[in-house]
Amino acid sequence: MEQEERAHSEPLLSSGGNGSEDGPIDDPLDGEVARASRRSSAPVLYNHRTQPGEFRNDTSDPSQLKITRATKRYAFCAALNSCNLGYDIGANAGAGMLVQDSLGLTDVQLQFFIGSLDLFAMAGALSSNWISDRLGRRMAFVVAAVGFIIGTIIQCCAYNYTVLMIGRVFTGLGVGFGLAADPVYISEISQAAHRGQLVTWSEFGINAGVVLGFLAGLAFSQLDDDLAWRLIYAFGAVLPCVVIYLASCVMPESPRWLVLKEREEEAVEVLKEVYPEGYDVNVIVEEMWETLRMERAAEHASGWNVILFPTPAFKRMLVVGVGVAIAQQAAGIDAIGYYTVFILDEVGITSQEAKMGILSAIGVMRLCIIVLAGYWLDRQGRRPAFFVSLLGMAVALIIVSLSFIGQWDTSHMEGLAIFGLTLYFAFFSVGMGPGAWLIPSEIFPTMIRAKGMSVAAFMNRLTATVMSSTFLSVANAITWSAFFLLLALVCAIIFVWMYFYVPETKGRSLEDMSQYFAEITGDRSILEAEQLLQRPDGLADTDRRRESDDSQAETEGVMA
Repeated sequence: MEQEERAHSEPLLSSGGNGSEDGPIDDPLDGEVARASRRSSAPVLYNHRTQPGEFRNDTSDPSQLKITRATKRYAFCAALNSCNLGYDIGANAGAGMLVQDSLGLTDVQLQFFIGSLDLFAMAGALSSNWISDRLGRRMAFVVAAVGFIIGTIIQCCAYNYTVLMIGRVFTGLGVGFGLAADPVYISEISQAAHRGQLVTWSEFGINAGVVLGFLAGLAFSQLDDDLAWRLIYAFGAVLPCVVIYLASCVMPESPRWLVLKEREEEAVEVLKEVYPEGYDVNVIVEEMWETLRMERAAEHASGWNVILFPTPAFKRMLVVGVGVAIAQQAAGIDAIGYYTVFILDEVGITSQEAKMGILSAIGVMRLCIIVLAGYWLDRQGRRPAFFVSLLGMAVALIIVSLSFIGQWDTSHMEGLAIFGLTLYFAFFSVGMGPGAWLIPSEIFPTMIRAKGMSVAAFMNRLTATVMSSTFLSVANAITWSAFFLLLALVCAIIFVWMYFYVPETKGRSLEDMSQYFAEITGDRSILEAEQLLQRPDGLADTDRRRESDDSQAETEGVMA
């Protein structure tokens, strides 16, 4: 009897990670559960640690699982939607000055026009979860593309600042819808072993759009300024038309969304396409369903209550997912992207053709790095990629700052600024670019994934709005050199925060994340639901009791 009590009081945990039982813990957060268990006299309610794999207790070699052609095709289609945001960044890098001169805008008006895309994208991001959860992930792509097309047409036909801003409203809403939809869809159709690589295609799409925007500016640089910026904007309406066709006729619905809507048979058919032939996808569908039931049993909430009043595990997910999305923009990426032309102009590069040539070369370089970053995220992990990225960005920003300090001649200023900016964009593409959307798309459970991504996208765009709308004013107020030093300090602060708060999620299935974060935080509500899940008909009884309670409440409401 005493032995049995001791067995219940001692946590049956391995060291976690990929090492041996006596080996070091890969993730510094892995020890939190064991420490919490030792502090508590209550029995531990689970007898295993979560681990990387396609499903719970999957011990197969992930390197043997190949990405199917269908998976690549669907991920590519989804990533094309991200090109819209990228194109707007690239197009305005070349068209911003032209619009200002053509319509006679002040610096404040130009800043608000450029930064307002993110402001309106916030509204699109918050409302995207309704479409994504109610109508499906594919419909979110269609709505995003339609909004972008309408906004683009209005912008290129604008004859004054008011009309220009009306077009910006629709463009921003479209970007917001798409920004929240792309990573969610790709993560939900991807195998756990290759999710990092595939979700980075969304970041690849953004940068491909940036390059297209740069190339459009370069192609129309010899035309009259008033005509050039209108053609640059008009060219952006082509790709959304392609996205509408692909979302309607090529892409299947997300299997996780299908399970959420109790359409398991359709989910099985989609999973048969994204997993190799002969793979038992039924076990994955069953785990999706069981995880949904466990999450509901743990949370006892629906709608936005899960977000607004979370348990410790869900709270940690929100802090990590939303925090990483904020950190991406706090490091200054979109603001620097929008105003690179102004930075080059400050160091003495005045030729519009030369500026667009430099930007196009940097854009192509970023595309190459993002492809390699996807493989690194899956093989080395998310945390190392973030750390290398942030350190490199901080050093690059210091180099850019130095180009504005001292008695440099023009050629040295130009060379140092171009070198620093190139390093900055390169290191951003290593981790902070693809990883900032990978983390929130994979850590939120299915029942709140669309809502969680909406909040993450909203805060990402809010931060981008603040950065883009104040970039020129702050740089002019404190000097360009001090501004870039300030951004380098921000990168250092983000590094420290990520080191202590962001856990490693490499190779873990989406259904495993709730249990993983429960282990990290010691969230007993999820651990108890996990224990209940292991009992025959345990959760079924819970579901029946909840349905009975709901029916009784409805009856009492009718009688009242």
